[in-house]
Amino acid sequence: MRKPTKPRFLIVWEFTAKPEKESLFEAAYGPEGVWVQFFRTGIGYLGTKLLRDMRQIRCYLTLDFWDSRAAYEQFRKSHAREYSLIDHECESLTERETLLGSYEGVASRHRPTLLNGQL
Repeated sequence: MRKPTKPRFLIVWEFTAKPEKESLFEAAYGPEGVWVQFFRTGIGYLGTKLLRDMRQIRCYLTLDFWDSRAAYEQFRKSHAREYSLIDHECESLTERETLLGSYEGVASRHRPTLLNGQL
């Protein structure tokens, strides 16, 4: 049995859903939405989390997990047309979308050391 892969690459987007479109937005970007179904066709895709801000109404984050940056980039390259079509369809659900960042996991190969008595 293969050991589950830990995410090594993460993409974070922030969205503001249009008024009265929150339910449709959540359906499209949620755990069984069109984006997740599309990403599942990619080698190295590990999952997506949709988070809703508790203070800013209609504000959401998506966290897309991949096993590597290369896997994500290959997927985007080989599925550019489909990505663009889905993105265009979902534009009607949002007022704003912002890429907050792409992050790689940091593997620790060294034991922690103390600096001035602090870790």
